Amino acid sequence: MGNDKEKGYQGFSCSGLCCTKIENFGVTIGTTKILEDVNIHIHCGELTAIIGPNGAGKSTLLKAILGDLKHTGQLRYLDAKGERTGHPLIGYVPQHLSFDTNTPTSVLDLFNACNTKAPTWLLSTKKSEDRARRSLSIANAEHLTKKRLGALSGGELQRVLLALALDPVPDLLLLDEPVSGIDQKGLEMFYSTVSELRKKYDLSIILVSHDLDLVEQYADRVILINGTVVLSGTPEEVFNDERTSQIFGISWYNNRTKSESEVR
Repeated sequence: MGNDKEKGYQGFSCSGLCCTKIENFGVTIGTTKILEDVNIHIHCGELTAIIGPNGAGKSTLLKAILGDLKHTGQLRYLDAKGERTGHPLIGYVPQHLSFDTNTPTSVLDLFNACNTKAPTWLLSTKKSEDRARRSLSIANAEHLTKKRLGALSGGELQRVLLALALDPVPDLLLLDEPVSGIDQKGLEMFYSTVSELRKKYDLSIILVSHDLDLVEQYADRVILINGTVVLSGTPEEVFNDERTSQIFGISWYNNRTKSESEVR
């Protein structure tokens, strides 16, 4: 790939309908350098997983992409359809949502509050409910529309937040350890849903995760970060590289080897 049409935005190539380039990103907070010289190339329709040890700068990278943290370098986006070249629409799912679990606020109220500045009780209409249901159905959560936020399980809440991040469907979806503390069934359902979404909507997805087994199963590309990009490649390439075992430790390597031998 790499014809003139694909190189129409500042000379970088893109396979498919879109791609995102994170170039020379660096983040320094106070006198502490968190990230340096981070370069990542992401294509639409791919799930890119960011892994690394605690303190490696994974969540910091997402906040820099969102523009919440001052950074060096630039984010460049090419849309072959010419709709949002240079200015991608970004969706974001945080690790958790802090709120009073005793609140009577429903999932529908949350959607209404996120979609307008007007008081939510003025927006409880058939039209607003239909919009919320459509968005929730994308994340297999339509049945949660009227449920109280405080009554949601961890997995249900994360699917609701995913649906919010997809309203409207973004060009780039950022997931910051979105399944932390969720049980195994919820984990697998979330990953499966995200994997289907990237295909259905041709989404570019960046997922920060510690769930290495599920990353290996669902990710198209894995990027190992430890202050900078250490490795980038397919799950097989990254997980079989000696540098990965060095960073995560011998116990991780032994557990992985044991799991592989049990499968065989």
